[in-house]
Amino acid sequence: MTEYGSFPGARPRRLRTTPVMRRMVAETRLHPADLILPAFVREGISEPVAISAMPGVYQHTLETLRKTAVEAVEAGVSGIMLFGVPDDDKKDAAGTTGTDPDGILQVALRAVRAEVGDDLVVMSDLCLDEFTDHGHCGVLDAEGRVDNDATLERYAEMAQVQADAGAHVVGPSGMMDGQVGVIRDALDGIGREDVSILAYTAKYSSAFYGPFREAVGSSLRGDRKTYQQDPANVRESLRELALDLAEGADMVMVKPAGPYLDILAKVAESVDVPVAAYQISGEYAMVEAAAEKGWIERERAIMETLTGIKRAGAQMILTYWATEAARLLR
Repeated sequence: MTEYGSFPGARPRRLRTTPVMRRMVAETRLHPADLILPAFVREGISEPVAISAMPGVYQHTLETLRKTAVEAVEAGVSGIMLFGVPDDDKKDAAGTTGTDPDGILQVALRAVRAEVGDDLVVMSDLCLDEFTDHGHCGVLDAEGRVDNDATLERYAEMAQVQADAGAHVVGPSGMMDGQVGVIRDALDGIGREDVSILAYTAKYSSAFYGPFREAVGSSLRGDRKTYQQDPANVRESLRELALDLAEGADMVMVKPAGPYLDILAKVAESVDVPVAAYQISGEYAMVEAAAEKGWIERERAIMETLTGIKRAGAQMILTYWATEAARLLR
């Protein structure tokens, strides 16, 4: 009698014989609803500006941002995460345009909500780095260090103006201690208990952010190693996770995605809230550059990277390919 627990009785290739067979037994399924599109809107431009390090990604005008949001809805994408790029002469040490109701990010939030309503989950980056003249994610003290607690006061203001402008979700990305709790209190204090917080729980100090700094016109001097996490650490991310959940995070995120799939898997195994991962600019740029050289198959590589992130435990994936990938999936 043939023993079916080993070869030749056991033949796993039987379940790979046709495309339909492979689809039927797939353990991980990507869906357009898993995807969130990060988008940049820049003040003072009349045409979209191409981001050289991110082929196919642009700094939008308000008009092209609205069009981009509609296209995302039509493709079945669930959300859009907005980043504002102000004029350089509006940046200052406190990032005041970030809390100005008429600042570019708040104007963009109102424009997108007016265009798509609740058909797309409209998210806002809650951080000062785009708006400060020094490029850091918080205000600085007299010695030039990021002042955690003074920054929290600014984040509270940002949360309130972003909620008033129409954000369904705020995404505090600065990695300040206590940021989620302060933001939750600030939102609840103006009666906006309905606005969710997507906590950037494990945000690592990464070399892969380079293209993003072009995208937001960063003025960064120095680095962010005193507040973003050390790539060598695992337990630190789980401590951050416990703190964010205790402070009221509705969703949690790992960023970057690809180099930190182990962290993503540990986070996903540890929580009962939705888990997101951000496939960042450098991850995007590497695939696009290699595909442009003809070294890899572009669409296959895109879908393989997204599947890997989903397989590791992400329920939501922020990716610059969101709309394109959603169309491929449909």
